[in-house]
Amino acid sequence: MCFYICVYLFFFSVLSFFFLIYFIMNNLVIFFEWDLISFNSVSIVMSILLDWMSLLFMMFVLMISSMVIYYSKSYMSSELNLFRFIILVLLFVFSMILLILSPNIISILLGWDGLGLVSYCLVIYYQNVKSFNAGMLTALSNRVGDVLILMVISWMLNYGSWNYIFYMDFMKNDTIMVFIGLMIIMASMTKSAQIPFSSWLPAAMAAPTPVSALVHSSTLVTAGVYLLIRFNLLIMKIFFIKILLLMAMLTMFMAGISANYEYDLKKIIALSTLSQLGLMMSILSMGFPDLAFFHLLTHAMFKALLFMCAGVIIHMMNNIQDIRYMGGVSMYLPMTCLCLNISNLALCGIPFLAGFYSKDLILDMVSFSSLNMMVFFFYYISTGLTMYYTIRLLMYLMVNDLNLLSVYNLYDEDYIMLKSMFILLFMSLISGSLLSWIIFYYPYMVYLPLNLKIMVIYVSLLGGFLGFMVSNMNIYSLNKFIYSYKLSNFLCLMWFMPSLSTYGLNYYFLNLSQKLLKVIDMGWSEMYTGQGMIFILKNYSSFYIMFQMNNLKIYLFSFVIWMMFIMYLLFLNI
Repeated sequence: MCFYICVYLFFFSVLSFFFLIYFIMNNLVIFFEWDLISFNSVSIVMSILLDWMSLLFMMFVLMISSMVIYYSKSYMSSELNLFRFIILVLLFVFSMILLILSPNIISILLGWDGLGLVSYCLVIYYQNVKSFNAGMLTALSNRVGDVLILMVISWMLNYGSWNYIFYMDFMKNDTIMVFIGLMIIMASMTKSAQIPFSSWLPAAMAAPTPVSALVHSSTLVTAGVYLLIRFNLLIMKIFFIKILLLMAMLTMFMAGISANYEYDLKKIIALSTLSQLGLMMSILSMGFPDLAFFHLLTHAMFKALLFMCAGVIIHMMNNIQDIRYMGGVSMYLPMTCLCLNISNLALCGIPFLAGFYSKDLILDMVSFSSLNMMVFFFYYISTGLTMYYTIRLLMYLMVNDLNLLSVYNLYDEDYIMLKSMFILLFMSLISGSLLSWIIFYYPYMVYLPLNLKIMVIYVSLLGGFLGFMVSNMNIYSLNKFIYSYKLSNFLCLMWFMPSLSTYGLNYYFLNLSQKLLKVIDMGWSEMYTGQGMIFILKNYSSFYIMFQMNNLKIYLFSFVIWMMFIMYLLFLNI
């Protein structure tokens, strides 16, 4: 079954690629619209927008999901409910495709909410306390964005239609419509895990590894970036875009530092995703949506491959995720390590791999832009940190000694996993140059001084050297090197953001809602609305039933008898 689903998805991916070439060559945009309900001059419609951007993104989503489902055939082979898992993954993919193809804010909400709901089901797939907590944190963080999208829907009711693409020019000149841009930015920050909503993304690692490969490459976390790319005409006019730039750069910096303190293999890759999302959001807020989309697609390929390689290693290590137990893996898993190395180098932006074309262009445009020194500093430091944690990871996995506690049978002969990884490996090699030809109609020529042009290489070499040095230190000398336990604790725990969002915001709001439930819903409003009315009506009905059952005569007869009895007693006393 997995094989057939994979073949269908891959076929549709190739089909969308041919459609993409046809659309670009003929400069086509196709817009479908079904009028579902028309009520009081307001139409609820189902719309589909087919242009080069939606077709290109859909091609990547379908290709990665087909490889992930084929990979799951082997990775989840011991799972009893494999069919349920595949259905959940397919629902996840279809929600993303609905979001990609929608120029209508209501159908965007369907895809947006579908992603949130299915991601919760997938994060809690392994049913334990850690997964439940991670799923709840994911669902509650994404719920903020859902509420903001609902507010946008209610605000756009003023226009009579929710097809936002027709109102972009009007909205950007309307001061009231700044609120729509503000809410879209906030919703995208929750879905793409920017500060202060970053803590759910590493927590979502509780999901199975194929789900992580899908979530962190082309679906859930990229939905916010894609929505901002679609709304870029509106959001560039409001002041909050500068705050988004600051938050995205802080996210990029924070994730890069935290990844260097982390020892969980999947969490290091998750923090790497967070860093790249900060890169996409920041370059988008500087006014380059094409570059953000370019990096989104190249990043999707090598990040899915990176998670698949991590899944194979964790599988062979008997579900150990701590990199301190690993080492010398390249001797036993050569093909997997080949894929892992190439995807890691693509992440670093090594020339002529997929990441180089987008990352180098982004850094050149940052150097070319007339922004302040802080932006320049954050971009280049974060680039160095990417190289830093990548070299540290490769050293721990492949160069250092094997530190397993017992003997394991490590082998690299799972051909189902290798086939799916090799297709993504091929795409990680060629997708950068291929996309640069497709997305940009003309070659970018960024003319910079030599020292700025070579700055990327300087920073990468320095970051790689530091990663090599730190990976060869043991934990005690590392703490001496950092010099402060409190500082290292602060940096390791993502600037205490998981604690704040879990015990602070979520715990406080959930406690508050529980008190409101007890005092209002189950308290005052219960007595004065539901239960109170029932109590009053019950008393009245019991009083009225006395008349209804014709009991009045009986009561009068008994009253007369009692009065005669009392008069008789009084008469006897007299």
